[in-house]
Amino acid sequence: MQEIASMTFLFRDLLGRAALIAVVGAFGAVASAQDLPRASVEQALPNLRAMAQQAVADGKVPGLAIVVVHEDEIVFLEGFGLREAGRPEEVDADTVFQLASMSKPISSTVVAALVSQGLVDWDSKLSDLDPTLRLHDAYPTAEVTVRDLFNHRSGLPGNAGNDLEDIGFDRDTIMHRLHLVPPASSFRSGYAYSNAGITMGALAAVSPTGKSWEEVADEVLFQPLGMATASYRHEDFAARDNAAALHVPVNGVWTPGLTRDADPQAPAGGASSSARDLAAWMRLELAKGGFDGKPLISADALEATHQPLMSRGPNVVSGAPEFYGLGWNVEYGRHGLTWGHAGAFSTGARTLVTLWPDSGLGIIVLANAFPTGVPEGIADNFSDMVFDGKPGKDYIAPWNAAYEGMFTPVIQAVQAAFGKPPSDATPALPDSAYVGSYGNDYVGAARIETAGSGLVLVLGPNGVTRYHLTHFDRDTFLYYTAPEMPDLPSPLTFQIGPDGRAVSMVADSLNGEGLGTLTRRPE
Repeated sequence: MQEIASMTFLFRDLLGRAALIAVVGAFGAVASAQDLPRASVEQALPNLRAMAQQAVADGKVPGLAIVVVHEDEIVFLEGFGLREAGRPEEVDADTVFQLASMSKPISSTVVAALVSQGLVDWDSKLSDLDPTLRLHDAYPTAEVTVRDLFNHRSGLPGNAGNDLEDIGFDRDTIMHRLHLVPPASSFRSGYAYSNAGITMGALAAVSPTGKSWEEVADEVLFQPLGMATASYRHEDFAARDNAAALHVPVNGVWTPGLTRDADPQAPAGGASSSARDLAAWMRLELAKGGFDGKPLISADALEATHQPLMSRGPNVVSGAPEFYGLGWNVEYGRHGLTWGHAGAFSTGARTLVTLWPDSGLGIIVLANAFPTGVPEGIADNFSDMVFDGKPGKDYIAPWNAAYEGMFTPVIQAVQAAFGKPPSDATPALPDSAYVGSYGNDYVGAARIETAGSGLVLVLGPNGVTRYHLTHFDRDTFLYYTAPEMPDLPSPLTFQIGPDGRAVSMVADSLNGEGLGTLTRRPE
């Protein structure tokens, strides 16, 4: 539940290509090269500052960092509000934020650097790069490429691997259990936003180097750009003195205290950086692989990441057509072509990058809170001021509503089913009927143990994750996996054998792909 994915839309290749042709035709005039005067950008900056200040003053976010680049120069770089609510330290241009899924386009830049060096190709096959990494079926495993994985069209379901990460498994374990997950669609026919897919593609891409993902990212991107605060290692973020804490609302008040170690999916969601350092990355993207007047990444390798390959449907607020490239959202909106990506942790982070490549313009908005649509709202309002010379409608309110309502249908459905026990609830069997060892190949070992006067579900490597169980009705119990969502229970249901003891149990939080049935094992 911690990593927030965009809504996914299935589509067929033929229909997707037809839609793309129509969109490019309709927006061709808008999306062509635009000469954007610096004055048009500069006149919008006071309003940008005022928007950020007001968002903090109104309590929409505890803190923000914003950077704007235009024509290879930083034209705005400021921090607003607090790094951590209740403490005096303020956000500045060098405050390091966790980027969540904004890590994906940065990762595509890292791979583009390897493509530029001839170490890998976007069409290199997973089976050639790392035969130990497999999908569920033989044909996709043999044919899937780095391009497929960065485009979310491998067939991997969106939640694949996230459930294992939630209970404490490391990256290698997750990657080598993905072959057990049934596909969400046939190969290359559907779009399913997948942290595990991006991670698998990134790990395959760096395998010819013999180095870790983190080392390669440092060597080919962060160090050449001078991005001293940027890292894909959570330990680096945790060691920063100037870092933004995560915040979630508790009784209407932004509250810190939760943490998020995204190392298992680092290429998809584990990067961290300051706004100042991210400006260098935006400059590289907008300069087609050049930096400070020197070529760093070939234009062709980088341009491949921005090609619209799979339809994502319309933008949820503006209605503009959206597509996915390689780690980038590609949109044809009211101000022409944009490349962008949002990021979020439900434990308290929101991030956004939006680039207008035909105008040499880019903005990044980093926030230390969830849920909030402030990053998108600020970026959309800013773009109206730049391109139209005046504000349009206020986009912060609809984007806030989109994020605040993201989980509402799920929470309402779960509460309707499990909000309170039925009036005629049947008592549970004795604890001894449930206690014991369980497991399957995907989840691994699990146990039901007694703790005090109740039962505990024990999961993960060495039993690192423990969920206390609350009885609901007969052989169904509830447990809570996300501290930021205390009203969202997951059911655990036991199947009882002829001897009156449980023979298996289904853990709902692990059953998204039908792999949550855990069978009793001998002691």
